[in-house]
Amino acid sequence: MADCLIRTGDESVTIPGSVAAQLLRRGDGDAALLYLALLRHHGTVQPRSLAGELRWDRERIERAETVLRELRLIAPQEEAPPLPPEERPGYGPDEVAEKLEGSGEFRALTGQVERRLGRRLTTPDVSTLLGLYDFLGLPADVIYLLVCHCAERTERRLGPGRRPGMRQIEKEGYAWARMGIDTQAEAAAYLKKWAERQGALPQYMHALQLGDRAPSASEEKYLLSWAEMGFPPESAALAYDRTVLRCHELKWPYLNGILKKWHEAGLHTPEQIAAGDRPASREPARQEPRPDAGRWMERYTRNLRKEREE
Repeated sequence: MADCLIRTGDESVTIPGSVAAQLLRRGDGDAALLYLALLRHHGTVQPRSLAGELRWDRERIERAETVLRELRLIAPQEEAPPLPPEERPGYGPDEVAEKLEGSGEFRALTGQVERRLGRRLTTPDVSTLLGLYDFLGLPADVIYLLVCHCAERTERRLGPGRRPGMRQIEKEGYAWARMGIDTQAEAAAYLKKWAERQGALPQYMHALQLGDRAPSASEEKYLLSWAEMGFPPESAALAYDRTVLRCHELKWPYLNGILKKWHEAGLHTPEQIAAGDRPASREPARQEPRPDAGRWMERYTRNLRKEREE
């Protein structure tokens, strides 16, 4: 069967005849539309990232994605390519203006972000937001929570009044997309867990005898990774003690290596570490008494008593 050529004005998408036959036999219009959208992006994006472009809710796009997987037109879930980190389409001024005029939801989101950041957004700034909204398919309410999260992180690290850049917001948005955070409930659950870990950071800093200062960005990555692995601050203190004994100072990579070794062995609490990571004893093996030792001691005591009586 010959290939079918679908003309779209500014570009062309070619569907193999066998694929067109499969889609026609299945009779699922959403699956066919999703397949066309994937072809437009040359198969470099995850299907769910196209929710914004197709203006579908999560349930609808997941259903269409399932059909395409059943037809073996896209890879199984475990083999799906990861979301590219920075491959969003470029939006020109005309596209940005068109979106602002045509979508009340996106226009409202832009205004909310401007108020939260305390400044007017430039066209490149709005283009970045549009990438999160249109390309990644993140809902407007989730994007606003994302912006607030980035703003709070920046203020905590750099001081009141400091604001995140759009590059930072975009990077965090891609991280959320990889984690599948695309509803308000999922975002709220993630932010709650993140806040709990942040609240534990001062305890880790004290365990490492670093005082009351806030951790640097690199230090924070170490601390959060240890919390993610399940180590309480007390276990970090044990690793710190071993690090100082060996290196005579705090060396983060060495300390991290100790904790990773314990993690691989399933040792996380101080009690588990004490029981499962005991160094080999250097004491000489205790010798068992000779079989006749008791009789020899009895004979020695009898002779000694006899000498005293004489």
